[in-house]
Amino acid sequence: MNIELIRNYCMNKRGVTESFPFDSDTLVFKVMGKMFLLTSLSEPEKINVKCDPETAIDLREKYDAVQPGYHMNKKHWNTIDMAQGLTDVLIRKWIDDSYDLIVNDLPKKVKLEYEGLK
Repeated sequence: MNIELIRNYCMNKRGVTESFPFDSDTLVFKVMGKMFLLTSLSEPEKINVKCDPETAIDLREKYDAVQPGYHMNKKHWNTIDMAQGLTDVLIRKWIDDSYDLIVNDLPKKVKLEYEGLK
């Protein structure tokens, strides 16, 4: 997947916004104000996604393209190097997992607002 496909995939999810809260290079995707994916415009082949801690370790052991999250909490975030031959299906699954982790952990009031979105 390339950065445009990633962007389109993320932006088609409910409640998603994109911004550059850190600098002009780091593109961040949020659901209801909470980050679920980051990428660098200067290194668009790499993305950071949130992950269940046990699953994060398993993925790092199974795939060379998956490393602890660069500049992130390494317990909860993975950096994925998409240039290492991962399938689009697998990358979309990890994006979905990251998104779902955030949505499932939203406070009740925010989750009600989320559920009211189209």
